[in-house]
Amino acid sequence: MKEKQIVRKISVCLLVVGLGLAISSHAGRRPPYQTVHDMDRSLLPPVITPADEPAKPPSDAIILFAGKDTSQWESDKGGRMKWKVENGYMEVNKTGGIHTTKSFGNCQLHIEWASPSPPKGKSQGRGNSGVFFMGRYELQILDSYTANNYDDNRTYADGLAASLYGQYTPIVNACRKPGEWQTYDISFLTPKFDKDGKVIRRARITVLHNGIVVHNNVEMWGSSGHKVKNPRYRPHGKLPLSLQDHGDPIKYRNIWIRELPEQ
Repeated sequence: MKEKQIVRKISVCLLVVGLGLAISSHAGRRPPYQTVHDMDRSLLPPVITPADEPAKPPSDAIILFAGKDTSQWESDKGGRMKWKVENGYMEVNKTGGIHTTKSFGNCQLHIEWASPSPPKGKSQGRGNSGVFFMGRYELQILDSYTANNYDDNRTYADGLAASLYGQYTPIVNACRKPGEWQTYDISFLTPKFDKDGKVIRRARITVLHNGIVVHNNVEMWGSSGHKVKNPRYRPHGKLPLSLQDHGDPIKYRNIWIRELPEQ
């Protein structure tokens, strides 16, 4: 009898351990699709209609662009940025990406953008740009207004507007029409590394697209990249914020940032 009780206790312990391993092995996994940039239509998020009202900067914000002054930016190729600046916005013009002159860590960012109207191109060639935190972690910009019309503007779910490129699809597609101004409000928490360069905390990000939460405190799996199946981290400190020149005339305006403390 005692032997049976001992065997039963051992079996229960093994079951608990097994469940624990199963849970831990699934914790923090990538989104529910197996391949990066999967074109499966069923993975596209539902479409919703956002409200209107862009945010104004608070008193402690650093103004990165308010319509004319571009002194907070420089070209990725070196020297002053060469994007077109007029009518209160700056526009990508195939002169290369730009980045802030100052480096940032934990931050809150507000940025407004508009894709070309009338729209041109399809998929990833339709109003493409990107916001790169620390020059590595990309929040995608794309004309995804008709992305759920699969025949008209087919693209992969982890490359939509407001996707964390190649890693997370937005919860919903909150895109406005081409030419209309859109807002991103983002809270970004930097990754942390130990003295040997090992990741002890992944980067975390919360994103509101046109006032709607599309990512809720999710972990980045490493640096963003095209067709990167296993994103990885490289140790780094504070780095500039970057805006991508993907060749499409995306407009930007009303960009401000708040530095956030470590909590």
